[in-house]
Amino acid sequence: MLQVIITGILLGGLYSMIGVGMSLVFGIMGLTNLAHGDLMILGTYLALVVTRAAGLPLIVAVLVSVAVMCVLGFVIQQFLVNKVMDKGDAPALLVTFGLSIFLSNLMLKIFSADNQSIPNVLTQTNVITTDKLTVSAGYLVAFIVACVIIIGLTVFMQKTNYGRAIRATSDDAMAAELMGVNTKMAYAVAMVICMGITAVAGVLVGSTFTFYPSSGTQYLIIAFGVVVIGGMGSLFGTLIGGIILGVAQLLGGFIFGSGVQMLIAYIVLLVILATRPNGLFAGAARK
Repeated sequence: MLQVIITGILLGGLYSMIGVGMSLVFGIMGLTNLAHGDLMILGTYLALVVTRAAGLPLIVAVLVSVAVMCVLGFVIQQFLVNKVMDKGDAPALLVTFGLSIFLSNLMLKIFSADNQSIPNVLTQTNVITTDKLTVSAGYLVAFIVACVIIIGLTVFMQKTNYGRAIRATSDDAMAAELMGVNTKMAYAVAMVICMGITAVAGVLVGSTFTFYPSSGTQYLIIAFGVVVIGGMGSLFGTLIGGIILGVAQLLGGFIFGSGVQMLIAYIVLLVILATRPNGLFAGAARK
């Protein structure tokens, strides 16, 4: 049981990394990005190409993937999403849905439907190995990275001029514009940050699990669950939501069998939604 709980907590760190980009975009723009999972898998494939085709170290692959995804995020926000933001929620949602379909089919065409994984020594290394407990270095690194990124984002949003401009835009876009804030650029900066984090999450996922061009839908559901549990727009809530989902999944598999572990996790999600419809940390959203 101790092994299951600790592994679930560490897995929750990885899940929070998957969801934090979606939480950030929703908290600032009020947009549910349906292409989030496919964009993350695209970042995973970029890292795979760098490590396998170019033979470069994983850290270089992370930097390349982050750089490319940040540029792509800026392009998507400036030339797709910003064009329809003023027309209501539905057009922007449809844009991200269409982008999701395009990306999944593009990756299928380029990379085929074969399963892939990013070579990583961390997944084959344990930092703790005893008779009763084993801690994977890969899971531990993912948890630490998630904590560092969430703390760093919180400091950025609270202490920097760009962060304050983004928060002002999320609270009241019209008032922010009257105060001289370029709200379209604020949205673009937020999307760039989101895509950088999503790229890191994609590398962590690809280093831990196998993935396919169609894996984006699976991770979109996980991200949605994490964000809904924690409270849409709450960064700290995303971390707690990931931990709850990870522990629920592994405890469910431990008690009822591995075949129903995700079912148990989503039952917990439904219970939380029934009791706290806005998530556990709804009051911290957009902050």
